[in-house]
Amino acid sequence: QQQLVESGGGLVQAGGSLRLSCAPSGRIFILYAMGWFRQAPGKEREFVAAIRRTGDPYYADSVKGRLTISRDNAKNTLYLQMNSLKPEDTAVYYCAAATKIRSDYYAVDDFNSWGQGTQATVSS
Repeated sequence: QQQLVESGGGLVQAGGSLRLSCAPSGRIFILYAMGWFRQAPGKEREFVAAIRRTGDPYYADSVKGRLTISRDNAKNTLYLQMNSLKPEDTAVYYCAAATKIRSDYYAVDDFNSWGQGTQATVSS
């Protein structure tokens, strides 16, 4: 499994922006996909966005047009630019990576490496 370190997050007013980053640490594996999930209090962890090593990004319907995932393959670093934030975006955001080839990368079980999580809070 790949160790992942997240940064970014914080407190922002509705309509504001935040940028999250995720970088691998320790031994570097081939990461076939990387993604972001989030978990609000009392809710299950949910898919936000992901991007394959080679391929276009894809998003949950709830964040399309507001959140943008990008990846620097040379650095194996993942980003999540969050614009037009809403209070319902408040959650702990987790970076995820897959060191195994799979047909799809949507579910929690499709990823085998996780960051520690970073809190993003959007006030109304």
